[in-house]
Amino acid sequence: MDVVLELADEHFFSPYVYPRTWPEDDVVRQSLSLYAIGLVGGIVLYLVFAWLSYQFLFEKALLSHPRILDNQIRKELDVALRSIPLMVLFQVPFFVAEVRGHTKLFDRLDEHSWQYQLWTYFCFMMFNDCLIYWIHRGLHHPLVYKHIHKEHHRWIVPTPFASHAFHPVDGFLQGLPYSLFIFLMPLNKWVHLLSFILVNYWTINIHIGPPYANCMPSFLKAIVNGPAHHTDHHIYFNVNHGQYFTLWDRIGGTFRHPSVYDGNGPDQQVMKAKSL
Repeated sequence: MDVVLELADEHFFSPYVYPRTWPEDDVVRQSLSLYAIGLVGGIVLYLVFAWLSYQFLFEKALLSHPRILDNQIRKELDVALRSIPLMVLFQVPFFVAEVRGHTKLFDRLDEHSWQYQLWTYFCFMMFNDCLIYWIHRGLHHPLVYKHIHKEHHRWIVPTPFASHAFHPVDGFLQGLPYSLFIFLMPLNKWVHLLSFILVNYWTINIHIGPPYANCMPSFLKAIVNGPAHHTDHHIYFNVNHGQYFTLWDRIGGTFRHPSVYDGNGPDQQVMKAKSL
C-alpha cells in the first residue's frame, strides 16, 4: 500500500485535498488517506468483478430457483455496500503498520533468493487457507453464528453479489490472516497487494454457482474448494468451509462431495423442474 499511497498523495491528496502544511508522513493523514483508498478500491473491485461474473459466468436459470429471495440481488448489494466501509475501517491499522515499515514486507526481488520467496508464497497460501478454514468454521458455532455469520447465509442460492454481502466483522475476520502473515514472515509487497485483489475475485468466483464446475480439470476437483464446493456450503450449511483447498475440510471432517458433480446441483434442479 505504500506505493499506492505515494501515488495518491502525489496526484490527488497533496494538490487537491489536504493543506500543504500537513506532512504526508503524519499518521492521522496516512490513516485517512488509506481508508479512502481502501474504500474506493474495495467498492470498485466488488462492483466490477461481481458485475462481470454475473453477466458472463453466473447461470441466470438459478434466479428461478425456489430458494432465491425476492429482489435478492438488490438485498445482496445493500448488505455489501453497507458492510464494506466498516470492513475497510477495521483494516486501516494494518495498512498504516505496512506503510510505516512495521511489517516484514520487502520491495526488491533480489532481497531474498527465489527459492526462499517461493517457500514464503507457499507458506502464505497455506497459512491463509488453514486460518480461514478455522475462522469460518468458528463463525458457524451456535453462539457466534446468529450474531455475525447468519447474515451471509440468507443467500441459500447466492449470486456473485453475495460475495461481500456479510456482517462487517465476518468479512474482517475472514480476511485477517492476510494481514497477520506479513508480521510473521518476509513477503514481497507486490505479492501481498496482488493477493488482496485476487482474494476479492476469488470470493466472487466461488459465488458464481456450479455451471462451470465441470470445466475444472478432474485432478483439481478433489483439491480446490471451488464454486461447486461453496454452492453446497450455502445449501447444506456445515460443510466445505475452506478458502482455496479442500485439505482442512477433509482433516476437520466437514468435506462434502459437491452435489453438482452428481448431477444434483441447484441449476440442475431448476432444469429438471422445467422439463417436467
